Amino acid sequence: MRKAGIILFWGITSLCLLALVSLPINLQTQLIASITVVTFMAVIKILRAEGIWRLTALAFGTAIVMRYVYWRTTSTLPPLNQLENFIPGFLLYLAEMYSVTMLALSLFVVAMPLPPRPSRAASEGKYPSVDVFVPTYNEDEALLANTLAAAKAMDYPADKLTVWLLDDGGTVQKRNSANLLEDQGAKARHQDLQVLCHELGVNYLTRERNEHAKAGNLNNGMAHSQGELLAIFDADHAPARDFLLETVGYFEDDPKLFLVQTPHFFLNPDPVERNLRTFERMPSENEMFYGIIQRGLDKWNASFFCGSAAVLRRKALEQTGGFSGVSITEDCETAIDLHASGWNSVYVDRPLIAGLQPATFASFIGQRSRWAQGMMQILRFKFPPLKRGLSIPQRLCYTSSTLFWLFPFPRTIFLFAPLCYLFFDLEIFTASGGEFLGYTLAYMLVNLMMQNYLYGSFRWPWISELYEYVQTIHLLPAVVSAILNPRKPSFKVTAKDESVLVSRLSEISRPFFVIFAVLLLALVVTVYRVYTVPYTADVTLVVGGWNLLNLILAGCALGVVSERGEYSATRRVKVTRRCEFGLDDQWYPATIDDVSANGARVNVFAKNLASLPVDTRGMIRFKTHGGDTEEILPVAVRNTSVAGDIITIGCLYLPEVARHHSLVADLIFANSQQWTQFQLSRRGNPGLFRGTIWFFGLAFYQTTRGLLYFFSNPAARDKARRLAEAKK
Repeated sequence: MRKAGIILFWGITSLCLLALVSLPINLQTQLIASITVVTFMAVIKILRAEGIWRLTALAFGTAIVMRYVYWRTTSTLPPLNQLENFIPGFLLYLAEMYSVTMLALSLFVVAMPLPPRPSRAASEGKYPSVDVFVPTYNEDEALLANTLAAAKAMDYPADKLTVWLLDDGGTVQKRNSANLLEDQGAKARHQDLQVLCHELGVNYLTRERNEHAKAGNLNNGMAHSQGELLAIFDADHAPARDFLLETVGYFEDDPKLFLVQTPHFFLNPDPVERNLRTFERMPSENEMFYGIIQRGLDKWNASFFCGSAAVLRRKALEQTGGFSGVSITEDCETAIDLHASGWNSVYVDRPLIAGLQPATFASFIGQRSRWAQGMMQILRFKFPPLKRGLSIPQRLCYTSSTLFWLFPFPRTIFLFAPLCYLFFDLEIFTASGGEFLGYTLAYMLVNLMMQNYLYGSFRWPWISELYEYVQTIHLLPAVVSAILNPRKPSFKVTAKDESVLVSRLSEISRPFFVIFAVLLLALVVTVYRVYTVPYTADVTLVVGGWNLLNLILAGCALGVVSERGEYSATRRVKVTRRCEFGLDDQWYPATIDDVSANGARVNVFAKNLASLPVDTRGMIRFKTHGGDTEEILPVAVRNTSVAGDIITIGCLYLPEVARHHSLVADLIFANSQQWTQFQLSRRGNPGLFRGTIWFFGLAFYQTTRGLLYFFSNPAARDKARRLAEAKK
């Protein structure tokens, strides 16, 4: 009875809303209503009202959006008998309806996300056995050593923890390859990694053939192990000591739980953050997904496996035949199958691993192309809206996650739609300048405000639009290919631990400069049309303003594809850790100031110690987390600076035995609290107005920088600078 009452209430409310949305009103009334709603939403945001007020603001915003959709559908489409106007006009309409649909799905998923879950350690004496899988294909041995050492050092009963390196780069197939270089490389890798695993006390496992990519590799690991739970870490994702203690306890609460997923935290910036220099002060792109969207999905029992930093129940995987390998995104595909089989998932919003992400723009696009193509395969093969076994909320959540990757289509249409009018005088949007202000501008403002409500400090204004634009140009053909031939895409490993040694333009940057030139020409045409055709100036200014926004995004993208030269892909992480620095059998009190995957900076108290020559060998002596005895890590001096009695030494790690890799891992990865503190330090909501001003300033600077890279030779400039420094 209560359920029927709720359905009746929502039915009546929906009918009233539809009647209100379709109510015929004049333009003046529409303008007043739009201004009122925008003001109301702004006041609630300024007052930081939450709960029912937040939902009320979103409801008012939704009414404006629906009002726009009604007006757009009934009043703005070109006549069907004018195909040259109707076809591009209808494509633009479809692009807008896609955006409205994604907004609706986003509101459902994240309007009221779950608060972060509390810690849930396993009960004393009830620790389940855990197999840790680290799948690898072509990653460097030193990178693997750090990850394996960190996994082995996790705070968990030793008799319940088994670490496995699943090597797909040393398979029998590759060791017997007809290609001599591949054959010899695979044999050397197979031998070297076996030695490394033996020294670290972990199991090495390979297989006969490279079949079904990462999913096949994980399934081979399942066939050779017996643990109740499986912890999965990518080769470049090293866990903190408390990873298992923060996750396995949830399986004790729910026998139908198949997954505990944690966020992916990255030590290095992605190419957008690195080239725009925003890594230290603005939330990363992935934080919107892991900080808000995954918590929203978790509310509907739809948080899904992200390929790493997760714990899964073996029993659940065995029920559905292991990790799914139909698509190239085996993680999400596996989750949708298990959710459809009645299993549950949990998301723990605390960074418990630290990894690396692509450093070059080309690798970044390659990674996103794989994600996009994999989601298109899931959409084709699994079709979440009708997937049997999923609840309605789960269907909506998975539909949102897969449909998102269609964004290259509407983004391309939004980019070129103004050019239809400016260059070819096509009327694909039938409206006056006043109607545009009353409906379209109000819709755009409300849309931006709703995004700010939903994502707040996790995503600053216009950043999503920038990320979508820089991906669209190269993702569009990849998505089209996956839609037309969903079995064609193959799994490609994302490059790890890259670095850009010299400043240069990305090898895939040319289309961005071509598009920028076209949009700049359209700006000139806008000015020309305003003065030569004054009776259509209102429409020309509106379309020209739209083109100007596209030009600002395109200009900012020039900075994204202008790669800044850096010597290391890994950023240094601030720490404060007491140690001793050893030199020539003498020890000095010291503090470790920061660490990276390759080295550390140490402040040494030494009154009589002068600056040291480069490559001088030294030692750092410190206690590991959870350890009682001091251990020694050999280092090489790379640079020094003196301030009074303190000499600051930049050190390069010199690991000689497996235990040294464990010490490096302890310095960098053991303390998960440092990742949380770093994330919180850059989360702040600048608001829509200040955020827009900031972005426009950023775009102007990056446009200038990109054009300077294009018309100069930054690689030659960097080479000359290094030669000059070497002569000093």
